Amino acid sequence: MPTTRPPARRAPAAPASTARKVPIEIALPTERRRPRTLALTIVEALSDRVRDGRLAAGTKLATEAELMHEFDVSRTVVREALSKLQAAGMVQTRHGIGTFVVGMGDTAPFRIAPEQLATLRDVIAMLELRIGLETEAASLAAQRRTSQNLAALQTAFDGFAAAVESGRDAVAADVQFHLEIARATQNPHFKQLMESLGSAIIPRARLDPATPPDEERTAYLRRVNAEHASILDAIANQDAEGARAAMRTHLANSRERRRRAALQPRRR
Repeated sequence: MPTTRPPARRAPAAPASTARKVPIEIALPTERRRPRTLALTIVEALSDRVRDGRLAAGTKLATEAELMHEFDVSRTVVREALSKLQAAGMVQTRHGIGTFVVGMGDTAPFRIAPEQLATLRDVIAMLELRIGLETEAASLAAQRRTSQNLAALQTAFDGFAAAVESGRDAVAADVQFHLEIARATQNPHFKQLMESLGSAIIPRARLDPATPPDEERTAYLRRVNAEHASILDAIANQDAEGARAAMRTHLANSRERRRRAALQPRRR
C-alpha cells in the first residue's frame, strides 16, 4: 500500500522590518560599444571641456596616442572623433604640428536670455518647461544613478541647506542640485540642456542678493529644501515613480509660489 507523505510545512514568514531600507547599489550592465559610439563618447567629452573652458580656443589637444590611452580606444576611433570635431568647426588640425581648439563652432547651445524672463508669464513658461523636462529626468536618475551620482546629489543638497540656515545666497547650490539630477540620468542631452539654462531655472535668482534674508524668505527656502529632500530620497531608493512625482510637486509648488508672490504688494 503506497505511503502518503504529509504536506510540507512552510517556514513562518519573517516579521516585517521597520528599519529604513538601505538603497542597494545596482551596477549598470556593461555593454560592448561599437566604434562609432566610442567616437561619439570622445566627441562629447572634449566638447564638454571646450564648453566649460578647460580647453580654451587656441589650446593644443592631446596627441592621438595620449587620447588613445585616456579613453582606452584604438587610433581609428580617435581619428573618427577628431574628424567629427573638425566637421563641427570646433578644432583645426595643422599637419605636422597638431590639433588645436577653435571654439564651439556651429553648436550654439539652447539659451534663454535674461530679457526672456522679465514677466510673471515668462517665469511661468520657464517652470512649465522644467516640469516637462525635469520630472522625466528625476525618474531616469532614480533608475540609473550611480553611487557617485548619489554622493554628488547629497553634497549639493547639504550645500543648499547650509546656505539657507546661514542666510547666504542659495541659488548656486539650488542650480547644482538640479544639474546633478540631470547628470544622474546618464543621458548627456539632459545635462547639456540644464547647463545651457544655468541659473535662469531658478526664479528667485532674479532677487537682489544684497537684500538681507527675513523670516518669511527663510521659511520659504526651508520648504524648498524639504521638497529637495523628497526628491533625493526617491532617487536614493531608486523609486522612479516617486522621484517623478516629487519633482512634479516641487516645480508645481514653485509655480504657485511665483503666482502668489506676484499678487503681493512690493516692499518699499
